[in-house]
Amino acid sequence: MIEAAERTWTSADGLTLFARDFAPASGPARAPVICLHGLTRNSRDFEVLAPHIAAQGRRVLALDVRGRGRSAWDPNPLNYNPAVYAGDVAALLEQSGIARAHFIGTSMGGLITLTLSALRPDLIAGVVLNDVGPEVGAAGLARISGYVGGTPQVATWAEAAAYAKTVNGQALPHLTDSDWDRFARRVFRETQAGLALDYDPAISQVFKVAPTAAPAAPAAAAPDLWPFFSAMAAGRPLLLVRGALSDILDAAIADRMGLTAPHMARVDIPGVGHAPTLEEPQALAAIDAFLASAP
Repeated sequence: MIEAAERTWTSADGLTLFARDFAPASGPARAPVICLHGLTRNSRDFEVLAPHIAAQGRRVLALDVRGRGRSAWDPNPLNYNPAVYAGDVAALLEQSGIARAHFIGTSMGGLITLTLSALRPDLIAGVVLNDVGPEVGAAGLARISGYVGGTPQVATWAEAAAYAKTVNGQALPHLTDSDWDRFARRVFRETQAGLALDYDPAISQVFKVAPTAAPAAPAAAAPDLWPFFSAMAAGRPLLLVRGALSDILDAAIADRMGLTAPHMARVDIPGVGHAPTLEEPQALAAIDAFLASAP
């Protein structure tokens, strides 16, 4: 398996941010891939997908969005929003000498990509949206707001796995006990006081000031993202991965996305809710096909 190099970059407001950098296998130069995780997650979500893509000849950067993983926490919680995150991604590409890349965005990561497409469309060669679209399901938003920012009392990895299963088990009913252990080690970190979720609890404050907004949206009414989606899809390869049981991306919204962007490829992962891990065989096959035909 291809191992990641650890790298940091600096945001426009001076935060030190972290990414895992997977070098491509030998072959002709191809556009790199940027992997962006969901609201409470981090770059470890891509520990299987990223080396899988790198082995096919593309450089892959899996990011810790500010406030998550090994990236710095922001002293101003209102900066936990897609516009700021998109600026961070643009800064990474500039500091890495990357002029254009493909993006794989899970949930919040997809919203960041949508926002970046409006701010810096020149950076985006193609997009894989993982269980997210221009509208967010109310039931899923309510579910997420019910646990984000919580500080579960977890003393052992077994307890961490049990917590992870309690929160995510309905969406990922096929995971085994060993899968939940691996899941827990992605979302928790070891501290001097024990185990803690690996993100700044203050990311939840956007829900308190804007409870109807999209996950990690600014403290204002949720914007209409359909124009963003239409602009992003125009002239670019696009793949939608959707959990068939998703409460974030309704089937009707996914269907409307297909009508808006008829060239969009789509795969629904059976028996999975929000969000597919992108390790499912159907998801991997769809991403492989997408990247095989992309520049």
